[in-house]
Amino acid sequence: MVMRVLIAEDNSELATVLSRILGAEGHVVDIATNGTDADALLAAEFFDLVLLDLGLPLMDGLDVLRRLRARSSDTIVLVLTARAELADRVKGLDLGADDYIAKPFEVEELEARIRALLRRRASATGSVIRIGELVFDVATRAVQVADQNIELPKRELDLLEALILRAGRVTPKSELAEAISSMEDAISEGALELYVSRLRKKFEPAGLHIRSLRGLGYMLEAV
Repeated sequence: MVMRVLIAEDNSELATVLSRILGAEGHVVDIATNGTDADALLAAEFFDLVLLDLGLPLMDGLDVLRRLRARSSDTIVLVLTARAELADRVKGLDLGADDYIAKPFEVEELEARIRALLRRRASATGSVIRIGELVFDVATRAVQVADQNIELPKRELDLLEALILRAGRVTPKSELAEAISSMEDAISEGALELYVSRLRKKFEPAGLHIRSLRGLGYMLEAV
């Protein structure tokens, strides 16, 4: 599963290393170096995963977490912090963090914890989504139509996944563009329309339709 990830970390060297690691795995990564920016991004945009440092300037990581959960967000939150005290760990988990890892940590352990969180989320929500003849495995991102495997370029697969995860509701173009963009690689709404057109050509013969609602956005549905 390709994710949109926010790294909320004021150590620029660590944030850059984590961004490169996650980016190499195909994830779309943004970085916030203080709590105020992290809170603003989380309020305005959708993220699948947040790597959240507790010791952020301007707004403490615990306050960022508290405000995120107050908005009823179910974004996965993995707390990264140098705070080793039990009280801090307990408070973070009580506020809604999904897991906690203390600095310094090995990258391999961080990657393992992220995989475990994704497995837990997939198990809770069901990892296979069916829409008409389309079958999408959330965990592996495998796409099948009428029992035939479908290979897609990365950007088209990212968009298809975003539409599938929002199937049955109209999604604004801006939200879809944000879901497959990063600060360093923004996708315009014009480019989004091109990718939508390509997906339509590939999937409409199989009975899947990406409906366009003028002024509102797109909706994936079976026809």
